[in-house]
Amino acid sequence: MKKISVLIPCYNEVENVEPIAEAVEDVFQKSLPQYDYEILFIDNCSTDGTRDRLEAMCAGDKKIKAIFNATNFGQFNSPFYGMCQTTGDCTISMCCDFQDPVELIPVFVHEWEQGHRIVSGIKTSSRENPILYFLRSLYYKAVRRMSATEMIEHFTGFGLYDRTFIDILRQLDDPIPFLRGIVAEYGHGFNRKDVPYEQPKRRAGKTHNNFLTLYDAAMLSVTSYTKVGLRLATWIGFLSSGVSMVIALVYLVLKLVKWHSFQMGSAPLIIGVYMLGSLQLFFIGLIGEYILNINTRVIHRPLVVEERRLNFEEEDKAEED
Repeated sequence: MKKISVLIPCYNEVENVEPIAEAVEDVFQKSLPQYDYEILFIDNCSTDGTRDRLEAMCAGDKKIKAIFNATNFGQFNSPFYGMCQTTGDCTISMCCDFQDPVELIPVFVHEWEQGHRIVSGIKTSSRENPILYFLRSLYYKAVRRMSATEMIEHFTGFGLYDRTFIDILRQLDDPIPFLRGIVAEYGHGFNRKDVPYEQPKRRAGKTHNNFLTLYDAAMLSVTSYTKVGLRLATWIGFLSSGVSMVIALVYLVLKLVKWHSFQMGSAPLIIGVYMLGSLQLFFIGLIGEYILNINTRVIHRPLVVEERRLNFEEEDKAEED
């Protein structure tokens, strides 16, 4: 019997962990009874009672597992690490807030059985804030055009991944993995299939995304998969320095010939200083993002530090044997 792993990352989702587990179990019992399954929650150091709820769930059902992180390791490291801890023939990664529809699990499994080793859920529409969805669309299109890798628009990581792909993830030695980029980069070799869906509203609780988390996601994709920022710094730097040189020469010539109508004063100098200063500050900041990315990879801290794990006794015993 094939085994399917369902990975559900969570952070302060006390209202959702139990309903999402029940919904996933219901799908397997009604639509996929021929498969064995496990549900793995990886908790990013919740403080709202989520861990207590997970402990009770694990105590009542051995098919539900949990990993408790020692601290919050961010929205990318924790799910990636959790995928690498699954034991199924394939892994389905989905959010805890019901914005990734559980009804698509049988669709993903069907496509997997047809030979697609990666099945990606693609948001074609969303019931979230339309302005936010529009801004996300602009972001995806911009990154796709800037990147040498053909990035996948409106793909958040929700999908099914065959064990062969999970094995590739385990081999990657990257302390800040960007799953969306990895899937886009290697997906063609795994016969990737895209499945469209409409993203529903969050079932309960509040989203943990804010400007800083969205900015972090954007910068990780830009600095990991594009060279445009650095190239722009080089090109605009050359262009602005050339323009400044021409203006300086013209200004000098006019001063030397003491042209009687030359009354430009210090305005061009002030404008030039402010313009060049603003460009320098912008690109220093952009280059700093690339350096921060490099620095994080050089330090090479672990993806996640576990505090403890629940219902992994059989796997731990097998490793000891």
